[in-house]
Amino acid sequence: MKMDKLEGYYFSAVFSGCFLLSSLLFSKVTREQRDPYMDEIFHIPQAQQYCQGHFNQWDPMITTLPGLYLTSVGIVKPAAWLFGWSENVICSSGMLRFINLLFSLGNLYMFYLILCRIHTKVSAMRRILCTLTLYLFPTLYFFTFLYYTDPGSTFFVLFTYVMCLYGNHKSAALLGFCALCFRQTNIIWIVFCAGNIIAEKVLESWRTQLKKNDEKPSSKKTSLETLDAVRFLIRYLMSPQNIGTLVLLTWPYIILVMFFIGFIVFNGGIVVGDRSNHEACLHFPQLFYYFAFTMVFSFPVFISVQKIRDFIRSVCRHPLLYGGLACLSLFLIWKFTYVHQYLLADNRHYPFYVWKNIFQRHDLIKYILVPGYLFAAWSFVDALKTKSALWLLMFYVCILFSTVPQKLLEFRYFILPYLIFRLNTSIPSTNKLLLELVLHVAVNMITFYLFLYKTFLWPDNEETQRFMW
Repeated sequence: MKMDKLEGYYFSAVFSGCFLLSSLLFSKVTREQRDPYMDEIFHIPQAQQYCQGHFNQWDPMITTLPGLYLTSVGIVKPAAWLFGWSENVICSSGMLRFINLLFSLGNLYMFYLILCRIHTKVSAMRRILCTLTLYLFPTLYFFTFLYYTDPGSTFFVLFTYVMCLYGNHKSAALLGFCALCFRQTNIIWIVFCAGNIIAEKVLESWRTQLKKNDEKPSSKKTSLETLDAVRFLIRYLMSPQNIGTLVLLTWPYIILVMFFIGFIVFNGGIVVGDRSNHEACLHFPQLFYYFAFTMVFSFPVFISVQKIRDFIRSVCRHPLLYGGLACLSLFLIWKFTYVHQYLLADNRHYPFYVWKNIFQRHDLIKYILVPGYLFAAWSFVDALKTKSALWLLMFYVCILFSTVPQKLLEFRYFILPYLIFRLNTSIPSTNKLLLELVLHVAVNMITFYLFLYKTFLWPDNEETQRFMW
């Protein structure tokens, strides 16, 4: 009880510190960039239309549902009534951006709740330190200070996941609906939550079966990695009674998925508004970019000299497997690499420079990177080795659907896949967490320095341009 009380104090101190420091940084960003910037030129005017009660006005360039704007109005309108603020204040760029600061603090709390639920045997200090590192994850933390959908979308997906983990599935489905209103692709993570329930139920039945057979549930069998377990899974899913049990457990999510399918049929596609620059395709190299992205931001935790040696040993033991994977990767890169026009045209985004300075140096570069992709993928799988095979299968399918259909290389698309991955990996030692924290702080310092002080102008535009994710 004493440790629980201390943990509460420690987390409250971290929460308060994050709010204070983020508020100071928020003030600086808002002073330097008062006008809407980048995608804010669409989001802020749309939210201001809603603030004024014009709910029938819609900017056709916006491709997501109006969850961000409705939530913003639902927060600022009562605040205006309570504090007597004028319309100019409550619908200003600064006030709308502040909504995302609130969402970011909500994300901090969601990280903590999820880590407490999944990693029950880890010390309180390591859980809190891991929570802090995830809160400062650079790609997400940057958009805390701009009026984008990312902080709110992440908050509702994480909240959905929390309710799922704690067994409140009706609330989870309701929150999942809110997540869909922020970004349609969040349907993937709603399905992930349902899959999480199915994986737990099947694993529970597998363990019960082992006990009936008087078998000791070894780690391999418990994680559904043996041939017997695969056979059991097939038998389990062949039973109408078992299917009925799974439907009863996941019906709130099933209703939400059916609603989403109806929306797609009614809307004629997943995108609302401008579809010309948001066309789905089979962009398989996005998987490789995601694995590389994950390795870069988690290398203090999961990458070491020993890991490299283990990977080399694995390659030596299974040369045909890795040779086949390398050939498949080369083929996918050759046939399914797409370059979106935004990636080549907009020099305000970091992916522009990644593509220009790495991939465009020579046509062979994208093929030469394949060994690095394989190591990143191996490290990714190795970090999740404590999870059951069914959970892993479900998670990999979600990763596939969240990355491959995207034509544009955009690091923001990797935020949720990365966070779900990181939340479900084992919490490392304090030293490794501190290294990860230092990495995140350093990247944040660099990105905010570039955004605030390294501005530039375009020849045909008088507005100040800034570097960003």
